Amino acid sequence: MAPGELGAGEQETWRAFQDAEPSLASPFLSYEFTLAASRYRPRTRVAVVREGGETVAFLPMELGRFGEATPVAALINDAQGMVHRGGYDWDPREVLALSGIGVWEFDHVVAQKPFEQYTTLRARSPIMDLGSGFDSYLAGARRRSSRIKDLPRRQRRLEREIGPVRFDFHSDDVEAMSTLFRWKSEQYRRTARTDRFALGWIRSLVTDLAAMKPPRCSGQVSLLWAGDDLVAGHVGLRAPSVLPTWFPTYDTRFSKYSPGLLLHVAMAEAAAAAGVGYIDLGRGEKDYKDWLADDALEVWEGRVTTRRSAAALHWGRRVPVRTLRNVVVGNRTLYEAADRALKGYGAVRTRLGAATRAR
Repeated sequence: MAPGELGAGEQETWRAFQDAEPSLASPFLSYEFTLAASRYRPRTRVAVVREGGETVAFLPMELGRFGEATPVAALINDAQGMVHRGGYDWDPREVLALSGIGVWEFDHVVAQKPFEQYTTLRARSPIMDLGSGFDSYLAGARRRSSRIKDLPRRQRRLEREIGPVRFDFHSDDVEAMSTLFRWKSEQYRRTARTDRFALGWIRSLVTDLAAMKPPRCSGQVSLLWAGDDLVAGHVGLRAPSVLPTWFPTYDTRFSKYSPGLLLHVAMAEAAAAAGVGYIDLGRGEKDYKDWLADDALEVWEGRVTTRRSAAALHWGRRVPVRTLRNVVVGNRTLYEAADRALKGYGAVRTRLGAATRAR
């Protein structure tokens, strides 16, 4: 059924399942995220699983054109899976077959046992563990990383050369958020990645979500300033115990001050004070994640198939490219070489674009 068709009782059951199971705490698994996504992704649906007249699970998904499905807003969804009653076991193929789905592809499932046999890749999602408080986290981060240890010096230099540093953990500054979108688009182009914000539905959905206030999926726009200059910021979502990083970015004019690291450490201090247990830095290898993270979650990638015809069509369209990508991502040497190549291509593309605009 469409998310908007779930009654108040089913919505509360969904929230109760999340409250009872820490692994389901992410805002990406919330009813609110699924409902918001459905406004821009009209083929969003929820499979509601019932036993003996009692609702025991929800599987949010987005339907494709050929009998396949993906998680909701999969391009920007960093936590996927079944939201279920504690202790409930299920057969993914049976759930999908009963929903008329031939293939369900996932890339950020939160390590749920029933999906294990369908998993083709296990990936780390580094986290900043704030469970023992910010001071404990920061002391450990400084022991692990000279870059984190050096941040106070960089912040003092930023204040001396640009202006007093201040941090807004939760801002409603719409103009600043638009600036963050522009910086993020520039970063995508600079590194030859797909520009998420060039897709109208993503920009509109993220804008809507940033303004939301429900506790299980509230918008979180954080800004780092030096004097009158915005130097870094983050547009994301927050649940009571989890803050996933979603779209962090910074003004490259201030790169020498490590604005991205300063932003993340400031977010960690404010998040810990607000009761957040950890910041999820998201799947993927990046140097800054190595410097900041002190633990990691595991997310899974794979696909569940229920019909041969849909599986064959899906394989031809998606699997070879995804397999090649995973080989590169899974090998640090190959990944770093590919990353350098993409950045080089992005730099050339940026210069050509600037030259064209200057004519």
